[in-house]
Amino acid sequence: MGANVDRAALIRRASLIALLGNLVLAAAKISVGLIADSFAVIGDGVDTSVDVLIAVVQLFIAGIATRPADAEHPWGHGRAETIGTAGISFLLFFAGFQLIAHSAGELFSNTERAAPQNIAIVITLISIAGKLLLALNQYQLGKKSNSKLLIANAKNMTADIVISAGVLAGLLCSKLFKIGSIDSIAAILIGVWVMRTAINIFIGVNAELMDGGALKEQYKSVFEAVHSVQGAGNPHRTRIRQIAGYLDIDIDIEVDGQLSLQAAHSIATQVENAIRVRLENIFDIMIHVEPAGDSSSMGNEAYGLSEKNVEEDNETGRS
Repeated sequence: MGANVDRAALIRRASLIALLGNLVLAAAKISVGLIADSFAVIGDGVDTSVDVLIAVVQLFIAGIATRPADAEHPWGHGRAETIGTAGISFLLFFAGFQLIAHSAGELFSNTERAAPQNIAIVITLISIAGKLLLALNQYQLGKKSNSKLLIANAKNMTADIVISAGVLAGLLCSKLFKIGSIDSIAAILIGVWVMRTAINIFIGVNAELMDGGALKEQYKSVFEAVHSVQGAGNPHRTRIRQIAGYLDIDIDIEVDGQLSLQAAHSIATQVENAIRVRLENIFDIMIHVEPAGDSSSMGNEAYGLSEKNVEEDNETGRS
C-alpha cells in the first residue's frame, strides 16, 4: 500500500508541475501569437493548452489508478492509467488535425500576410526552454514511479519541443524572406508531427489494452526461472500482460505426478520466487501445476506461449 501511495504522490507532483508550467506557456504563446499575428505561435499555444488538459487528466487518474482492488475490480484500478494514456493520444490527434485544417485554410485563402513580429521569436525561444525542463521532469518522475502515463506525457512534451523548434524556423524564414505564408506552412508541418506522435502513443497503449505488449526477454526470464528450480519443467501456456506499470503472469509447469500436493506446491512457490528475482514490478503470478507427461490438455491449449514459440520468433527475426 505504501508503494502505491508513493507512486500516486509522484504522479500528482508531476501533474501539478505540468499543469502550472503549461498553463503559463499556453497563455503566453496564445497572447503573443495574437499580438504578433503568428498563426504558428497560436497553434503552438493551442497544443500547449491540450497539455494543460492532459495534466488535469493525470491528476484525476492518479486518484483512481492507485485505489486497492475491490469486488467490482479484482485486478485493481491500474488500467485507468492506460485508458488515460489512450485519451492523451486522442486529444493530441485532434489538436494536430485542427492545426492542419486552420493553417491550410489560412494558406489557401489568398490573403497576403505580413511576417510575424519579433516578440513571436522571443516567446518561442522561451517555450523551447520551458518545455525542455517540463519534459525532463515528467520523464524522471515517470521512470521513478514506473508510470506509462507520465512517460507518454514526457514524449508528448518532447514532441512539443520539436513543434516549437519548427515554429521558430518558420518565424525566422518569414522574417528573412518577408513571406508571411511560411508561418502557415510551418504550422501544417507541426500539425502532422503532432498527429504522428498521437498515433505512436496509441499504438503503444493499445498493446496493453489488448493484454499484450510483453517483451520476449520477459518470457525468457520466466522460462529461465522455471528451469532454475529442481523438479519443475516444461513451462507452457505462459501469458504476461501489463496492468499500468506492473506485470501479471500466468504459467503452467509440470512436476512429478507422484509428488504430494504439499511438495508440488513447494515447487510452484520456488518458481514464483525465482520469477520475482528476475523480473521487477510484479502484480501477480498464477502457476498451474500439471503431472509430467500428461498430454490430456495439451491439444486444447489455444493461448499462451511456450519456449518453442519464443525460439521460433527469434529464428524468424534472424532470417
